[in-house]
Order: sequence, then structure tokens, then C-alpha cells
Amino acid sequence: MARKQRTGTVLKDKNDKSVIVGVSWLQPDRIYKKARRKQSKFIVHDEQNSATVGDRVLIEEARPTSKTKRWRLVSIIEKVDVAEVQPSDLASSAAFTGAEDSERVED
Repeated sequence: MARKQRTGTVLKDKNDKSVIVGVSWLQPDRIYKKARRKQSKFIVHDEQNSATVGDRVLIEEARPTSKTKRWRLVSIIEKVDVAEVQPSDLASSAAFTGAEDSERVED
């Protein structure tokens, strides 16, 4: 029997050797007969910690690795670069934009 495979997007990658993958699917509405987008979340085993938030990945059913992990990462289909912003950068830019706003009010 073939194992189930799904493609999805990595939602969280904070845990060691684990990622949370969201798989979108369409559910037909019973009354209005329109498709609604739903999302299932899977806890996936990522041995090399290679997947990051936003990546498109292929996952496959596997034997239970832990209490909640029943899927494993097969491959990364599309890698996404996410800009890392430090909290100090945000604080300095917020102070700078606040000064501009006060100048505009005076004019």
C-alpha cells in the first residue's frame, strides 16, 4: 500500500527536528455550493532542520515518531528567503518615523 503524500507550506519551524506544515484544500459548502478554503496542520519530522517558514515542502506518512508526529519531510520543493529583522532595527525605524510625523503635524 502506498503512503499518503501531501504538499504544503511550512508555518512554524521553532522546534528542534520538527516543523508544522499547513496543507490547503477545498471544502464544498452544503448550502451555497461554493468551495471554501480549509487548512490542515501536520507536525512533520525534519531530521536536518532544513525547512524554514514559507517553504513549499513534500511530506509523507510515516510510522509515529512521537506523540503527535506521524509525517516526515521528503523534500523541499521551493525555498523562500525570509528577511530577518532585529528588534533594535524596528525600534530605531519607529523612532525615526515618529519624528517625521511630528514635523508634518506642525506644517
